Amino acid sequence: MLLAEAKADAIMSRMNISDYQKEGDQPTLLITSDIVVVHEGIIREKPSSKEEARQFLKGYSGGHVSTVGGVVVTNLTTGKKLGSLDKAEVYFHDIPDEIIENLIDEGVVFRVAGGLLLEHPLVLPFVEAVVGSSDSVMGLSKDLANKLIHEALLA
Repeated sequence: MLLAEAKADAIMSRMNISDYQKEGDQPTLLITSDIVVVHEGIIREKPSSKEEARQFLKGYSGGHVSTVGGVVVTNLTTGKKLGSLDKAEVYFHDIPDEIIENLIDEGVVFRVAGGLLLEHPLVLPFVEAVVGSSDSVMGLSKDLANKLIHEALLA
């Protein structure tokens, strides 16, 4: 939540908010989010090396990982800010070393929290179950965002 709120604050600090607060204007919403990956009680950032990426992915193999995503919707017209968290868990079958090495060689694992790519075609066959929503694991819970949008429009 803190990172999603900080993103909203950083964006708003660069805007002239009074431009969005004119009487009769349609509401303007700012949506920000952030996600962390938690494995065995430890928050995992984007892997910074091949070895760290390998360690992360091997740790998920045959186990599970959790994600916690924060979403903040700010109604720029009224100044009201609403936010909430969404959690999900991903359970994996054993992921072969060859798949892990291919993911690392592609480099895409270095651009996402925990190196976790649920939607990647190399990863998807090894996903046993998702508890929660897949879109939450991928970075933004659509259901939560929609709920906050509707509440922000009424604020």
